[in-house]
Amino acid sequence: MHSLPVFLRLAGRPVILTGDGEAAEAKRRLLERAGARIVDENDQGARIAIVSDGDEATAERLRVRGILVNATDNPDLCDFTLPAIVDRDPVLIAIGTGGASAGLAKALRQRLEALLPARIGALAQALFNARPAIRARWPDAGERRRAIDAGLSPGGAIDPLNERAAAGLAGWLCGPDVAQTSRLEVVHLSSNDPEDLTLRAARLLGEADRIYHHADVPDTILHRARADAVHILVTCPPEALEPGLSLLLVLRN
Repeated sequence: MHSLPVFLRLAGRPVILTGDGEAAEAKRRLLERAGARIVDENDQGARIAIVSDGDEATAERLRVRGILVNATDNPDLCDFTLPAIVDRDPVLIAIGTGGASAGLAKALRQRLEALLPARIGALAQALFNARPAIRARWPDAGERRRAIDAGLSPGGAIDPLNERAAAGLAGWLCGPDVAQTSRLEVVHLSSNDPEDLTLRAARLLGEADRIYHHADVPDTILHRARADAVHILVTCPPEALEPGLSLLLVLRN
């Protein structure tokens, strides 16, 4: 991973913007949408800057001051890049290529724009508003996560690709409990290259609560798992399983 994606809260905060023309105006509109206070490079309170014309001297001058800089079309001078954005407030999807191709990021954004329902933001807000009720219904964190995963799964009561998902939230909260099953799936890896993962293996990695793996399974594969999944080094399958989905990753020789 070449960069750490983050979402910055810029409302009311100073952000330096330099340069003129269409590129500068596009960046200005983006910053204004985020609520930033746009200032010139003399502002001593700013910690972020966008050099819209990619000017090397300006970028270096700002970086010497400890300011994080984005220099348009000059990736070597960028401390951060600006992604293509799918905006379904409060849902934001950022697509970045590390400055490799803005065109590719734009094409992916357009595909996602067509895929995601306009009301997916309403679902996110409804889930936020329902947090106390969700915690009361499923007090155990693991049980709660599995219930939410089941509800948001394809065809689930609150499937995010269903335009009416937000309206189905109340029914989901009052619906039957998710069965607390223990399940072990064995995934035989054909190589140590994550690009060779099957669609099934990639899906299971994204869903599993625990990842049992042999020592020869590389980090590049393990990094495809959920960030909060537990990784357990083993030499043989586990004898007992905890509730939820467990994976055993085995690299074929």
